[in-house]
Amino acid sequence: MTSGVASNRVIVTGGAGFIGSHTVVELVGAGYEPIIVDDFSNSKRSVLDGLEAILGLRVPCHVVDCNDRDELCRVFEAEGPIKGVIHFAAFKAVSDSVSRPLAYYGNNVGSLVTLMEVMQQFDVRDLVFSSSCTVYGQPDKLPVTEETPRKPAASPYGYTKQICESLIEDAVRAELPLRTVVLRYFNPIGAHPSSHIGELPLGPPENLVPVITQSAAGLRGQVTIFGDDFETSDGFSIRDYIHVVDLATAHVKSLQWFGSQGAAPMREVFNLGAGSGSSVLEVIAAFENASGISLNYRIGERRPGDIEQIYANVDKAERMLRWKVERSMEDALRDAWNWQLALAGK
Repeated sequence: MTSGVASNRVIVTGGAGFIGSHTVVELVGAGYEPIIVDDFSNSKRSVLDGLEAILGLRVPCHVVDCNDRDELCRVFEAEGPIKGVIHFAAFKAVSDSVSRPLAYYGNNVGSLVTLMEVMQQFDVRDLVFSSSCTVYGQPDKLPVTEETPRKPAASPYGYTKQICESLIEDAVRAELPLRTVVLRYFNPIGAHPSSHIGELPLGPPENLVPVITQSAAGLRGQVTIFGDDFETSDGFSIRDYIHVVDLATAHVKSLQWFGSQGAAPMREVFNLGAGSGSSVLEVIAAFENASGISLNYRIGERRPGDIEQIYANVDKAERMLRWKVERSMEDALRDAWNWQLALAGK
């Protein structure tokens, strides 16, 4: 099989995860045929039912660990020809990576190496890689652009993303037949407006918004805010929060962008965020406004691996991908709360 064969089939590794599942929806809407590859180590099979409820079709899914080369080859063989790959599959919790660094390096870096080898074998050239703003570490200047120097990461998770980006850069420099878009996410939040899919952490959530929604739903105690002594306007850490549906559409735009590029090996990097920062306290206030619920929270100690503040300059993505954020934080928090309420009814 060759890259010249017309195909709209896209492998989505980690496609049953939070961002992956929303991207699957947007891919179908744009005329692509997504194929999910997921080992369900950090997702639930019920996500496939949610996708079917939204799309009216069952998305093909292969239960495969992306570190398993033989099984990954079988997927490419069975589902080819393949237009491109969106690679989400990775461990992603910052604090967990501090406790389990070997697992993070082995899974996150190892799976990318295996995937790129299999892509070469099957002559699949287009790769959209799920990276992270953690590659910047704690930047000296805000907002960060794609040219902001990558400082030492604050966690093993951040280092794995730096290594993966370097691996892609080295592969392109070596003129391997690879066209790549590296998407540096900031903080995805929210859920699909249908409430059929959303963030679904297994075990205690690491991210702020599911902690908030679970607390508001009475599934956990008060929310702990980790640190109030940061050098920010209100003392709380600041992040750039983006609605997951907006984030998902950027992956579709990335695949479409390949069509305007030549066949030569290439790598392009884009920041994906709202383009402004919000403190943890501001997120809590926005949730209270969106839900009408007063949240119970307390101040705790800082967590290892957390940085003080970061938010994005997204001019490049707006200019080159013709992508922009269309949904507000209030939209995201309302959708996240409706998703939490939908879970309670299942």
